[in-house]
Amino acid sequence: MSKRRPVRAVFRPLRRSLAVPVWADAALRLGAAFLLIFIVIMVHWADRTGLNDAHDGQVSFLDVVYFTMISITTTGFGDIAPVSDRARLIEAVLVTPIRLAVITIFVGTAYNFFIKRSWETWRMKQIQERLEGHIVVLGFGVSGSEAVKELVERGTDPARIVVVDPAQARLSLAEGLGCNVLQGDATRDEIQNAVRVGTASTVLVSAGRDDTSVLIVLTTRHLAPDVPITVVIRADDNELLARQAGANNVINPVRFTGLLLAGSAEGQHVAEYLSDLASVAGRVQLVERPVLPSEVGGPLDRLASGGRGLRIYRENRTIGFWEDEAKVLRSGDVVVEIAPTTPSDDHSSGHSSG
Repeated sequence: MSKRRPVRAVFRPLRRSLAVPVWADAALRLGAAFLLIFIVIMVHWADRTGLNDAHDGQVSFLDVVYFTMISITTTGFGDIAPVSDRARLIEAVLVTPIRLAVITIFVGTAYNFFIKRSWETWRMKQIQERLEGHIVVLGFGVSGSEAVKELVERGTDPARIVVVDPAQARLSLAEGLGCNVLQGDATRDEIQNAVRVGTASTVLVSAGRDDTSVLIVLTTRHLAPDVPITVVIRADDNELLARQAGANNVINPVRFTGLLLAGSAEGQHVAEYLSDLASVAGRVQLVERPVLPSEVGGPLDRLASGGRGLRIYRENRTIGFWEDEAKVLRSGDVVVEIAPTTPSDDHSSGHSSG
């Protein structure tokens, strides 16, 4: 299968979720400002006898509106002025705080909608341009969200995770975890270019539909030929398509559930142990890592970490712990081991590792 869409250099800044839409925020601010101005107009109109119009001596409603606006904006031409003690007291005690509130609202609005947003856009652009070695999560449904939570719990900095999803509600949840977010269709080249998949350390795909996930994998592999890709596929007959599209790892949650069920049939603790291995919240976990220089030349069952070595990945071969080749580790090997979870106050109290 080949890609026909050209790669377009379209900049899309990472977006942040908002409590209210931009138009609603602006309407609330302006509404509050105009309400305060209306209150001042009514106060001035009620106390118009305390005002003096140097032009014609008569204070009309239009004069009151005019005086309120030049008073609120601190222009103060002096043609209309408070002359009575009560009018001056009202200006000092009531109108001055309202004037300051209105100015604050307008200045705050200008800051929020122009200065702050321009700063945020620039800042996010800088973050986006420096993205490297990050984890891209394409799809933040059930599987994607659980993966992100597990990564964060394992110690991954949320700032290294970029989540792409078309639903703003899901992105709000991801942002709540501290992740960078971008709303868009992950099947599009420009969206994946925006999150710099080419410089990512790994890409996790879970779009909820197999056809969409396969297309996302195809797009990612087209843009990032060497980046590891893991995809969630629910139908067995789509697993081959996902691998042909370029996925390095294909996870079938239905099959994994079947493994747990089958394990429970063999013994009541097998399924529990498998779940334990898969989560950092358990007492042990599976770890994949490059062999350490101090381990080169030694056997798989004598790892420096103290974990139990299970498997070696050497070039294109898989070597089990029982095979003769597992007796000597080589530089460049990747080992999979079972390691005890680092004790913490959250989930290790009262337990010993093992």
